[in-house]
Amino acid sequence: MSSTPSISSTTAWPDLATDTQFRADLAQLLLPYINTCRWFAGKARQQTGCSVQTVHTLPLPDDSVAYLLILEATYADGIPESYQLPLAFLPEDSPALEAVPDKGRIGTATLAGQPGTLIDAIYDERFRTALFTAIYANQTIAQPEGTLAFHRGKGLADGDASLPSQVLPVDSSNSAMTFGGKYFLKLYRKLFNETNPEVEMVAFLTDESEFAHIPAFGGSLVWQRPETDITLGMVQRMVPNDKDSWAQTGDYLNDFLYAVPQRLFAIREDVFDKVELLGRRTGEMHCALYKPDRPNEPANPAFAPEPFTNEYRDFLIRRFEDLLDRRYALLIDNYTRLDAQAQRLAWVFMEAKEMIDAFVDDFRTRPLDSLRIRIHGDYHLGQVLATESDFVLIDFEGEPESSISERKIKHSPLKDVAGMIRSYHYAVSAKLFNSAETEGIDPDHLQRVSDRWFYLIRDTFLDAYLDTFGAPHPLFKNNNEINFLLLIYLLEKAVYELGYEISYRPSWVKIPLKGIIDVVREIEKIRLSDGDLIPDVPMLQTGLLQGKPS
Repeated sequence: MSSTPSISSTTAWPDLATDTQFRADLAQLLLPYINTCRWFAGKARQQTGCSVQTVHTLPLPDDSVAYLLILEATYADGIPESYQLPLAFLPEDSPALEAVPDKGRIGTATLAGQPGTLIDAIYDERFRTALFTAIYANQTIAQPEGTLAFHRGKGLADGDASLPSQVLPVDSSNSAMTFGGKYFLKLYRKLFNETNPEVEMVAFLTDESEFAHIPAFGGSLVWQRPETDITLGMVQRMVPNDKDSWAQTGDYLNDFLYAVPQRLFAIREDVFDKVELLGRRTGEMHCALYKPDRPNEPANPAFAPEPFTNEYRDFLIRRFEDLLDRRYALLIDNYTRLDAQAQRLAWVFMEAKEMIDAFVDDFRTRPLDSLRIRIHGDYHLGQVLATESDFVLIDFEGEPESSISERKIKHSPLKDVAGMIRSYHYAVSAKLFNSAETEGIDPDHLQRVSDRWFYLIRDTFLDAYLDTFGAPHPLFKNNNEINFLLLIYLLEKAVYELGYEISYRPSWVKIPLKGIIDVVREIEKIRLSDGDLIPDVPMLQTGLLQGKPS
């Protein structure tokens, strides 16, 4: 690597943690390097610098050390970001250097006369072993700034202290290592001044419940400071699986798709079996997350159920009204880009604005006795792994575009249900409207066929889900509240989806629009059953769906 940047120091590698000049030189080396890394999210921003804020020292098995660097990236606009970079040094004659890929090589260095290469330490087997062993042993390592605390979870089996390891080749926003083909260690790269919601959720479900359908929590690495704890990594059990449930559902839909041109409606019985099973597993997950106070056993405050407070309602309404305004503007600006079917749906959606506003006002004041808990938060078919005969639920980090604090807000578990329902709607719509087998079939006919499949699957999932709770259950006061809350979350989800499709896949805009219209139809039923119709709020203009809007 003759073109690789290089630095030098008279200080030996094990003593560099306190060398301020080396830190400054290293920062200059790291800025171009992190811009080549998939996990660095600041590439598109105008960067003003990179500094090494904190250096943690991790002893290695051969009496050497690795460093966990906490970097701060600064920008011309906006707040700085923190990233984790593990750093190791390999002498130039080290055989281990041959196994380090180019993307793991940061630069060359001469330290106390010893030439070698600075690497991302995930590519150093000594570092991987040190991390895993520390978690297995529940170690605590004092640092100049706080403590590195390694926590072992129930999912890490006795006798697995030392296992062969490797780095997964997939580039993503975090780094992944496997141990003995049994465990998966995720090292978080972008850091937040809070404990990671995924670690909290997986640890709670593993250690505090009997819910077995997640990759079990094996442990975590946390930087503990007086002001806050920052999660650096997590270990989970690896799960053998064939595919995620989005792919599995696509396979099941192929049989349905091939029958459509023959005007046959066919759903295999095992499809319903799988949907029912996923409904039950989803319900079991939420039952496991429902942990109220019990005699002599106070609930964990982070997971204790809470009522629908005014503060929560205001938060949800503010977020939804802002989302709605932006989507209406986006839809108007892009209306002429839509096909005729999507235009009709868009017209009905825009004409229903007053009814949606009235529904949101109703949510603000309607008495609700159902409860809120911590939930998955980003639940869809892609977050469910299909094993040979069951399902495993994964990825509990929450909504990617939400802040860490927002991801920990308690919602009705029906928010997760709404996410899965929307995912099933996408599965059938994407398959029927974008397949060669259905080219030339009238779009309105395809819409009716996809609706029939979707409504059957939706009701199968929802019935199985609710059956797991029994009635009554404190999470859901009654069916009226279930229906009302589900519509709130379905509407929010479909309106959110609309923005992505307008911006990136205009031919798919009809999918979230149809989801919105389905919700508005149900809102209209609630208005009629409540019997308190507001005179100046018009009813749904479904007649517009039958012809081209003027």
